[in-house]
Amino acid sequence: MSATSKNTGIDFNNTEIAFAHKSNKELTKSKRLFFVMGKSWLVNLMSPLGLFAIKYKLPFAKSIIKKTIFSQFIGGTTLEEAQASINNLSDNKCSTFLDYGIEGKESVEDFERTKKENLRAVTFAASNQSVPIVTVKVTGLTTTEVVERFGPNTPTSEKVQLEFKEALERLDAICSLAHQQGVAIYIDAEESWTQDCIDHMVEKMMIKYNEERAVVYNTFQMYRKDRLQFLKDSHQKALMEGYILGAKLVRGAYMVKERAHASEKNYPSPIHDTKADTDKSFNDGLSYCIQHIETIACCNASHNAESNYLFANMVAEKSIPKNHSHVNFCQLYGMSDNITFNLAAAGYNAAKYVPYGPVKEVIPYLIRRAQENTSVTGDMSREQKMISEEVKRRKNA
Repeated sequence: MSATSKNTGIDFNNTEIAFAHKSNKELTKSKRLFFVMGKSWLVNLMSPLGLFAIKYKLPFAKSIIKKTIFSQFIGGTTLEEAQASINNLSDNKCSTFLDYGIEGKESVEDFERTKKENLRAVTFAASNQSVPIVTVKVTGLTTTEVVERFGPNTPTSEKVQLEFKEALERLDAICSLAHQQGVAIYIDAEESWTQDCIDHMVEKMMIKYNEERAVVYNTFQMYRKDRLQFLKDSHQKALMEGYILGAKLVRGAYMVKERAHASEKNYPSPIHDTKADTDKSFNDGLSYCIQHIETIACCNASHNAESNYLFANMVAEKSIPKNHSHVNFCQLYGMSDNITFNLAAAGYNAAKYVPYGPVKEVIPYLIRRAQENTSVTGDMSREQKMISEEVKRRKNA
């Protein structure tokens, strides 16, 4: 496919639209940051140092992180602080999907605190027209033991069953408020050995809240060999039960971890053997959603330009309104601005996934972003190339 979508005229190489929301100073700052992040050896060196510095409260560590990588990928430390980022996105026709970026907790107090913050985020979203979605991680609401051991047909201890019930009640409280307030909930996918529990919980929420509109969305990691069929099976179940399927499609975020775990436990890797197979699975999933767009609310949460061109073309070919509530695009805050803002400018439902939270709590998320952006070709990442082109264009304008 060419650099311009054949049916829509969208051009993801249009850097003027992609970075219109950034001042010259902000653009230069981003260029420097991505240059550093393009050095894989430096990222690998700095990541553990960053964790150490924050953990032991070294002088200036928090300030340095907040002024550099934090400001690129995180909306703010609180909802209130994130408002400026939300407004900036809204001014450029982009919605915000909020994510309370806390993970890896194991105490009841932490789970209750996360539930309360998610409830607060739902209320906050309801008062912001440009914030239609709040993202929830099930692992922020219960123990690792529960998500790993509980399954609908798996014998478990009374302790695990009780903790599962408590986790479901926390999730239900969030989804119930979202249903009342006109907000939607995206529930993140996680590792394959925890996903059966998460899928079970999400299905219960969809049955309860998705009768009239898509309030609750499951996340389908299409790099898994079984997810395309699972998407179709989930849709058929939704049709039989009489609810709308909410489906956020991603390629997947735990490939190395999944393959290592499969090798360690001596079972076949659940991940597709090649990138081409993953791409086909993802694009076939998008096609299936478009074919059933009245009964599937779909979010294309991909940073792959071809998949976004493809989805936009499908919408055009089917004469589906660009702003149809079941057709959504989303990319991470601070990444792939060339995709998000060009889609938004063309009239599609385009959004940024915007994490927020205290600096020390979002460090694991920031490290993943840094590692994802390490150089693929030479020392210039994709993001840096796009930013460099816009800096050059502005100088010559």
